[in-house]
Amino acid sequence: MANLNQAQGIADFNWEALELDGYNKVQRSELSDKYEQTLTSINEKEVIEGTVVAITKREVIINIGYKSEGVVPSSEFRYNPELKVGDKVDVYVEVQEDKFGQLIVSHKTARMHKAWIRVNEVLRSGEIITGYVKCRTKGGLIVDVFGIEAFLPGSQIDVKPIRDYDVYVGKNMEFKVVKINQEFRNVVVSHKALIEAELEEQKKQIISGLEKGQVLEGTVKNITSYGVFIDLGGVDGLIHITDLSWGRVNHPEEIVELDQKLNVVILDFDDDKKRIALGLKQLQPHPWDALNADLAVGDKVSGKVVVIADYGAFVEIAAGVEGLIHVSEMSWSQHLRSAQDFLSVGDTVEAVVLTLDREERKMSLGIKQLFPDPWNDIENKYTVGSKHNAKVRNFTNFGVFVELEEGVDGLIHISDLSWQKKIKHPSEFCKVGDEMEVVVLEIDRENRRISLGHKQLEENPWDVFETIFGEGSVHQGTIIDTKDKSGIVALPYGVEGICPVKHLRKEDGTNAKVDETLDFKVIEFNKEAKKIVLSHTRTFEEGDDKPAAAKGGKKGGSSSAVNAINQSNEKSTLGDLDALAELKEKLDKEK
Repeated sequence: MANLNQAQGIADFNWEALELDGYNKVQRSELSDKYEQTLTSINEKEVIEGTVVAITKREVIINIGYKSEGVVPSSEFRYNPELKVGDKVDVYVEVQEDKFGQLIVSHKTARMHKAWIRVNEVLRSGEIITGYVKCRTKGGLIVDVFGIEAFLPGSQIDVKPIRDYDVYVGKNMEFKVVKINQEFRNVVVSHKALIEAELEEQKKQIISGLEKGQVLEGTVKNITSYGVFIDLGGVDGLIHITDLSWGRVNHPEEIVELDQKLNVVILDFDDDKKRIALGLKQLQPHPWDALNADLAVGDKVSGKVVVIADYGAFVEIAAGVEGLIHVSEMSWSQHLRSAQDFLSVGDTVEAVVLTLDREERKMSLGIKQLFPDPWNDIENKYTVGSKHNAKVRNFTNFGVFVELEEGVDGLIHISDLSWQKKIKHPSEFCKVGDEMEVVVLEIDRENRRISLGHKQLEENPWDVFETIFGEGSVHQGTIIDTKDKSGIVALPYGVEGICPVKHLRKEDGTNAKVDETLDFKVIEFNKEAKKIVLSHTRTFEEGDDKPAAAKGGKKGGSSSAVNAINQSNEKSTLGDLDALAELKEKLDKEK
């Protein structure tokens, strides 16, 4: 209780009544007012100027004329390593007095505050400012402008594409503020805008003086697959890939490289001179002008295949001098194929000059001329009647084309394929790629044609059939089919005959049907047409024919051809019998 009373007494004590410093209350108030008047009037959240009064490793002491001094970390002055005592600096008053009575200020915040005001003024005025490139970032550089980190896009560094941003880091550069985002406090600057202003005037001077044929120095600005863009000093021109070199160019990188300086000639430009066509090869003499004057048709040349197409190949015999080898000049073969079957890009070939036009700068070449023409000695190699092996190349409706050798083709007419078979289309007889034996029938050297035969390799069996199936002879046959109201009858030795419907009537009045085997009389034999006309009806209606048939008529035989000959009133020779035996054996094999 005593302690409580003691504390209450201390609280109620009138300290101002004491005059320990020799001043009474009135005097002390006057002195306080005078002291306040000597201090600078400051407000929180404002920027004021102060003086550096002390610098330590960690802190910088700044006097702003207030009753206490501001203390700022040394790290806020890293941008200014030359800072010394007495220098004037800006600080931002954050708190006049904290709980310890200390003034809280920030130099960094002051710089940011003033910088933001300054950078907005620069945007409005278009003033050129200097900034420090701090580091590289994605798509550009970070620049310190008045203490603010601004973004310099890669596209705004220079008028030409920049490939290495690092060369700018650590350097001071001039900029223009081009954009500010107030909400996020982002600043975008441009160095390119300064250059463009200077180049615009240069560009006007260059464009006004452009003339076709004029030679200018330029710098390779960009390389594409179709050409090269050249900077002519603020004006861009294009060298198309075809104007880089007189020779073939697969890609412009084979000829030029980025930032390379070279002389170019103006080929053309539009009315506004915005599109300028440039040439590089035009500064060099045309290779055709340097072509050997002694080169003539018939000479042999060698070169490299640079372009190939279905119709032929272009061969470069010298830089910028090319000749075309048409596919028809690659082989003596008359079968046109693709040039890729003979050559490939990059091949080194030897050829013969076929045509040469120096004015038009055109040349045609041939490869086949390096080899003898097989038609020069065609009559000696393929004499009429000689036999050869050939390869089936292709068909037509009228025959088969076969190749005797490279460059020598012949035709087998459809009628010369077989003596016996009635062939509607050659594909029924053979296939492409088959090997066939042929005999030479006729040669037309002038038109490069050879007529061949296949059936001529054998004797014509119809010569023998004429002695067997003579008119009036009777033979046993089987109806195997009907066609056009006629019966198709299979006769001995694989021969077929035709029996008209009116001759199919049997003795009982009914008509013969398919698969019936009956006797048939030959009423017509046409060797040239390979045609045998038969009649079953005649075997019983014409009684006079029966004995003749049975006894072996003058031209006929029995149901068995061999027996008919043996029983014939006319004596058959041994040669006839041998021929029939050979024919029968051959036909049996074919069956």
